[in-house]
Amino acid sequence: MGQFDLAHRIVLAPLTRQRSYGNVPQPHAALYYSQRASTGGLLITEATGVSDTAQGYPDTPGIWTAEHVEAWRPIVAAVHKKGALIFCQIWHVGRVSTFDFQPGGKAPVSSTETQLGPQTSFDGHLDEYSPPRRLTVEEIPGIVDDFRKAARNAIDAGFDGVEIHGANGYLIEQFLKDGTNDRDDEYGGSLENRCRFALEIVDAVVKEVGSHRVGIRLSPFTDISDCYDSDPHSLALHMSTKLNDHDILYLHMIEPRMAIVDGRRVVPKRLLPYRKAFKGTFIAAGGYDRDEGGKAVTEGYTDLVAFGRLFLANPDLPKRFEVGAELNKYDRMTFYSSEPVIGYTDYPFLE
Repeated sequence: MGQFDLAHRIVLAPLTRQRSYGNVPQPHAALYYSQRASTGGLLITEATGVSDTAQGYPDTPGIWTAEHVEAWRPIVAAVHKKGALIFCQIWHVGRVSTFDFQPGGKAPVSSTETQLGPQTSFDGHLDEYSPPRRLTVEEIPGIVDDFRKAARNAIDAGFDGVEIHGANGYLIEQFLKDGTNDRDDEYGGSLENRCRFALEIVDAVVKEVGSHRVGIRLSPFTDISDCYDSDPHSLALHMSTKLNDHDILYLHMIEPRMAIVDGRRVVPKRLLPYRKAFKGTFIAAGGYDRDEGGKAVTEGYTDLVAFGRLFLANPDLPKRFEVGAELNKYDRMTFYSSEPVIGYTDYPFLE
């Protein structure tokens, strides 16, 4: 993968865990990430805020202050001690927020003034969101610069690189998709205009830390947080192609929803055109298991496969895949609890 040597193709996907009290990464995260580290493995952190306006959930980590940088350092060092690489996923939630999370109780910012409707949470309750404020053209460079500074802070904290979060209905995707971008300026309307914000962020981050340290995650086919596009194929192909102009390290893309065939989940395998268009390393994610992941790599469909919930519940997932061992089952109810041990660092190892 570029200048980095990997020993296997199993990647820890970015997973929000909400255990960074007051947006400050905690010591228990060093254990969590180092448990999932293996020699020559690649870990991607949970989504990490680029500024105080980037927040939308309790206790998600930040990377915009000196305190955040210092708090991340021992976590990164613990991963490196195990011989693994770790990239920091940098993030702005945009309209997926409320007045309570915003500095001074102001409105969340977005590509649009359209409010996100109530969303059903993992445990069945409804999350409600505040009306957003449309960013002015003059304000957009400031947000781009927040990503640049966050990337610099991540490298200063010891991270091997950064992943720009352009997926899952958050701010960058709110600009990318025509279901949420209703602008009539240079950041809205045409496909090229809707991609402008994302590519400006990529350009700024690459210039700050080097293209060899930069990846991006995209989810053109999902409609999370009412963020959808009328032509996801064209969006995905355009971004996959334009990213080559910046020579970034990798493109991390989320599959469309899994199909059920003969009682088991099967990957729809619709990402091949974008894997072919993009010249760097390609990471596929979205419901893979050991067999589907192995097949995707063997067939040349992807270079690497990111695993989320399976890795969360199996800290030694690469070893389990290698020997064909049974997997621990994950507990969905502890995904986002603030508990620093239960459902976080207490999943058992094979040995």
